Amino acid sequence: MQIGEDFPLSRVPEDSRYGWFSVAVQRFGQLSALSQFLLGATLGYGMTFWAAFGALTLGAVILEGVSIIVGIAGQREGLSTSLLARWSGFGRYGSALIGLVIAIGLVGWFGIQNAVFAQGLAQLIGGLPLWLWSIISGVAVIAIVTYGFLSMGWTAYIAVPLFLILSGWAIVNGLSHHALHQLITMAPPGPRLTLGQGTTLVAGGFIIGAVITPDMTRFNRRAADVVKQTVIGVTLGEYVIGLVGVLLAHAVKSANVVSIVYSTSGIVGTVILIMATLKINDWNLYSSTLGIVNALDTLLGKKVSRIKTTWIIGGVGTVLAALGILQHFEGFLIVLGVAIPPIAGIMLTDYWLLRRHRALLDHSRMLGTLPATMEPVNWPMVITWVASSLIGYFVHWGIQSINSLVAAVVIYWLLGSFGTKTVDQIHTAGESA
Repeated sequence: MQIGEDFPLSRVPEDSRYGWFSVAVQRFGQLSALSQFLLGATLGYGMTFWAAFGALTLGAVILEGVSIIVGIAGQREGLSTSLLARWSGFGRYGSALIGLVIAIGLVGWFGIQNAVFAQGLAQLIGGLPLWLWSIISGVAVIAIVTYGFLSMGWTAYIAVPLFLILSGWAIVNGLSHHALHQLITMAPPGPRLTLGQGTTLVAGGFIIGAVITPDMTRFNRRAADVVKQTVIGVTLGEYVIGLVGVLLAHAVKSANVVSIVYSTSGIVGTVILIMATLKINDWNLYSSTLGIVNALDTLLGKKVSRIKTTWIIGGVGTVLAALGILQHFEGFLIVLGVAIPPIAGIMLTDYWLLRRHRALLDHSRMLGTLPATMEPVNWPMVITWVASSLIGYFVHWGIQSINSLVAAVVIYWLLGSFGTKTVDQIHTAGESA
C-alpha cells in the first residue's frame, strides 16, 4: 500500500507506522506559531505572569487530555479524524459536518492572522488604509495557495526558522531594558481576565488541532507514542511561545503583536512577522478549502472546484480582516473553546464508553479495510453537540471549555444508554437474519 493522495481513505498498515519523536516535533511546530504568540500577548495584557502561567497549564492539560484520548483511538484504528468520526458517534453526514465546522474555524483564523499581516504591512510601508492592506495581503495568500502545495512548502521552509529566531531576538531585545522580576510581578496592563477565561482562551487556541490529532497519530506504532509526543509537543509549544508573548505584552504594555514586534525588533522583526503570518495563513486557507470541498461532496453530492473555492473562502476571510475581526480575537477563541470540545467528548464517549461500533471496527481492522456499513445520521450526537456548546457558552462558573466537554460526555452517555442495542448488535442481527 502506497502513501499517496488516496491513502487517508485506507487504514495505515503496520509497516508504514513510525515512532513518537517526529510527530512531537510537528506538534511543537504547530504551536510555535503566530497564533500562540497572539494568545500569549492577549493573556499577558489581561493577566499577571503567574495567572497566565496557570491558564497555560490548565489549558495544556485540557488539550493534552483531548489529544491523547482521541489520538489513541486514531492510532489503534489507523484512521484519520474524519473517518474515525464516522464510527465514533457522527455517522456519514455528521463526520462531514465536523469538517465543515473546522473549516469555518480556520476561515476565522485566516481573517485574524490576515489582519495581523495587514497591520505589519501598514507599519512597514504605510500610505494606505488598513482595510486596503487587508485586501492586498489576503489576495497574496490566496494566490500562493492557488499556485499549489510546492509554493506553500517553500514559504514554510523560510518562515518557520525565521519566526523562531525572531522569538528569541524579541525576548532578548525587548526584555533587556526591563527587570525580569518586575515583568513577572507587575499587574496586567489591560482589562483583567479571570483564570477561567484565560484557560478557555488557551483551549480555544489549539482545540481544533487537538480534535484532529488522529490525522497524525494514525501513523504511530503504540499508544505510548501518542502520550509522549502529545505531552512533550503541547507542553513545550504552550509555554515557549505563550510565555514569551506574556512577558513582551507586559514589557510593551500592549496586546498588539505588531506593536510588540516593531518596538522590540524593528523593521527586520516586522518583516519576519509578516513572513510568519504568511506561512501559517496559507495552511489555514488550504485546510479550510479542502474541508469545505469534502463537506459539500459528502452532504450534497456536489463536486466543486478547489481553486474557485479557495478564492471564495479566502475572500470571506479577507473581508473579515478588513472589517476588524482582530478586535474580536478573545470572543473568537471563546466560541472555539466551547463549540469544539463537544466533538471530542462525543467521540471518546461513543468509542471508549458506549463502544457502539467497536465490533465492526475490530473486524474490519483485522482485514485491513474500512467497515462495510455506517449510520447516515446519529441524532443523539446532534442534540448533544448543540446542548453542550450552549452550556459551555452560557455557564460561566468554572472553566467554560471543561464545562462543554463534560456536558457532552454526560449528555451523550445518557442519550446513548437509553438504547437497548448497540449499532454493532443491530448489524449482527441483520446479518443473522
